[in-house]
Amino acid sequence: MASLNRRVRRVAATAVALAACGALTPAGTATADTSTPHGAHGAHVTTVPLAQGLYQSAYSERNDVLWATASVGQPPAPTTGSQLLRIDPSTLEVEAAYTPPTGSTVEAVYGIDVDDEHNTLWVTNTRNNSVAVYSQRTGRHLATRPDVNHSREVVVDERRNLVWASSFSDGALVAFDSRTFKEIRRVTVEGSGPTGLAVDERTGKVYAADFTNSRIIELAPGSSAPRLIPTGTGPLSISLSRDGRTAYTADQGSGTLSVVDLRSGTVARSVPTGEGAKSVATEPCSGNVLVVNRLTNSVSVVDPRAGGVVETVATSALPNHVKVTDDSTAYVLDKSASGSAGEDGLTRIRLDSGAHKGC
Repeated sequence: MASLNRRVRRVAATAVALAACGALTPAGTATADTSTPHGAHGAHVTTVPLAQGLYQSAYSERNDVLWATASVGQPPAPTTGSQLLRIDPSTLEVEAAYTPPTGSTVEAVYGIDVDDEHNTLWVTNTRNNSVAVYSQRTGRHLATRPDVNHSREVVVDERRNLVWASSFSDGALVAFDSRTFKEIRRVTVEGSGPTGLAVDERTGKVYAADFTNSRIIELAPGSSAPRLIPTGTGPLSISLSRDGRTAYTADQGSGTLSVVDLRSGTVARSVPTGEGAKSVATEPCSGNVLVVNRLTNSVSVVDPRAGGVVETVATSALPNHVKVTDDSTAYVLDKSASGSAGEDGLTRIRLDSGAHKGC
């Protein structure tokens, strides 16, 4: 796990609905479509077709692997395929693809985070109202835990051996022991719709974007009374600053990034980024924030201190999720179906922050 992620873990939100359709194609070797400098600050962009039905990704520092979830089938149609993809972050080639177990229906995978302490992967099975655990070493399915209705996101707190999941339909945050896989805590906020999650490992506080009420839910260790903090309209995804004092939400309803002062509980800035702001991640070297704009096919790089967009990077159609690693590399999954066999794409953006900041 990256050093920043040991301190402040975050997960950006995935799609509100299960929007993929068509048949999942077998994973294979990816071939780069582009590798060019892009934008005023010289970010280098590489895009490859990957698989149909992409949703989220997570990076394992322990294994130097990018993991991605893929599931095909939009309600009310059944899921026709789902895979966990193991990707080489250097070549962007799919090294292995693992199929989730199937009972009455396939346990299709959507949200994802890595637990490098225990070498496992945690995923949400949104359509099965559950979460599941897999081995990073072998890809083997280890456990499924039910009763997380419309399970949206997962985030790992390695310091406390906890995994948090958001239960959108129940308005609940659910905690599991990352060693035993047992549920150990559940806090329900009546009338809420939690989506994206972030955790500050120094304090143990977990944060959820409440899409339904345009606010952030903050839950401290040992507390059953969450703090509710206003943010922008329709937040889907949340990230934290390196020091844990500021939260950032991607606000789908207003097409903005909200910069939220967690001490005062107020929105310090609202930065327009693009229609359908979908997913957010903090870049550790510069402190800049990346926002995926689903309906404008772009990623905005925002300086939250200045309160403005410093660079806009074009992506394939319908970008869905962004993950940023400690070496200033961003990985964006889209739902473009732009590959020759209808695959969605993976875009790698090498930011110049590390070179300028000495990271």
